[in-house]
Amino acid sequence: MKPAEWAARHRSGPLDVVVTGLQSDAHTWNLIYIQLLLEDLGHKVVNLGSCVPEDEIVESCCKFQPDLLVVSSVNGHGFHDAQPLIGAIRSRWELTGLPAVIGGKLGVSGTGEEEADALMRAGFDAVFQDGVDIAAFESYVDSLPKEVER
Repeated sequence: MKPAEWAARHRSGPLDVVVTGLQSDAHTWNLIYIQLLLEDLGHKVVNLGSCVPEDEIVESCCKFQPDLLVVSSVNGHGFHDAQPLIGAIRSRWELTGLPAVIGGKLGVSGTGEEEADALMRAGFDAVFQDGVDIAAFESYVDSLPKEVER
């Protein structure tokens, strides 16, 4: 399938979701948890795993054309790794409308509000701080249209 066909295809039913860790984060339990949660909600998940380089995440999103990208961080360096990632995602014409969220431990000090605001300005559609009730994430996922036209 050519990129123009990916961008024009219609989706209905469950969301196609790519779940990934960032290049400096070797934690996997969080990714498995998110995958199982999304699958329990009826969605289809491609889990890229931990320590994924930025270019691999971007290319995987181009390949799979998901309805949602979920980035998870546990090690506290999510803020630094995520900014260039979302810039690379938003620079690709075929991914400009892709809903992208990040959650977990995004920094090593402070409340994380400044980091969350900066990540939203950088291009993430939602930021879920460490310790936020999982219902907020579920509510966000449920708010996404089940039929997407890009």
